[in-house]
Amino acid sequence: MLIALAMPVGAQAQEKPAGYPTKPIRIIVGIAAAGGLDTMTRLGAQKLSERWGQPVIVDNRPGGGTVLAMDIVVKAQPDGYTLLAASDTLMMNGVLKRAEYDVRTAFIPIVQLTTQPYMLIVNPSLPVKSVKELIAYAKSKPGALNYGSQGMGTTGHIGWERFKFMTGVDIVHVPYKGAAPAVIDVMGGQIQMTFSNVVTSGAHVRSGKLRGLAVTSARRGRVFPEMPTVAESGVPGFELTNSYGYYAPAGTPVTIVRAMAVAVAQGMNSPDTVKLLAADGSEPYPPTTPDEFKAKFAREYAELEKLVRAANIKIN
Repeated sequence: MLIALAMPVGAQAQEKPAGYPTKPIRIIVGIAAAGGLDTMTRLGAQKLSERWGQPVIVDNRPGGGTVLAMDIVVKAQPDGYTLLAASDTLMMNGVLKRAEYDVRTAFIPIVQLTTQPYMLIVNPSLPVKSVKELIAYAKSKPGALNYGSQGMGTTGHIGWERFKFMTGVDIVHVPYKGAAPAVIDVMGGQIQMTFSNVVTSGAHVRSGKLRGLAVTSARRGRVFPEMPTVAESGVPGFELTNSYGYYAPAGTPVTIVRAMAVAVAQGMNSPDTVKLLAADGSEPYPPTTPDEFKAKFAREYAELEKLVRAANIKIN
């Protein structure tokens, strides 16, 4: 799916390197349209287009747990015109050796867009109204319940495997090509549960089409303050958050990377965008340099390696 986001009339170019950009910028997204990553990618693309005066094309290429999109960007010319939008799944694909290259050197972290927790959502027909009840129900029916994820090795998959490891439940994994299809199947009853961000599922929880049991952050959220955390609901120490960011193929000029980081961060942290994100339970990531983003990525990569070993998570 291709959508070009054109600059509004009167917008001013800001922080552009000399001679760049002279044509549309393409951002590859490894999930289907309408998921949280897709939504935030489009918002960031709009902000970049407004500031630089060039259309920004969002190109959805789901498949392989986002590895398909990663491969496209790795092979692209490192000229600043082909970028990758990714969640924490990028580092998971690296830790789980799902890519044929080291993601820490194959990509240059540019800018983090947002950070947000998930909600543990279930189909309303499931006879549970809390995490404790879900654990007890799952233990009474080992292997009978299914959870959906955004794909093999994605944030949701790893999060659920950690949940299973910490609680001792036996719930079967059903991978999807993105968060939105999994949420749709939870509503339809094809699967019983998934982790989903507020952007994707908040309206469905409010309407009663989904039941939210808990949030996965360390603290309760601002949008659903009455919803407890998973940690306070019987799984001490459980936490799962996700972040969305832009990455460039290795070799992309540092002047382009730094300028893009400034432009996107300014747009995402503008008052109107902060207000928009807050309504969906998300918030922009504070402006940082690409070097700071790279250091954060490396640190979290190492922490994820430890978790995968401890929970003995494997991808067949």
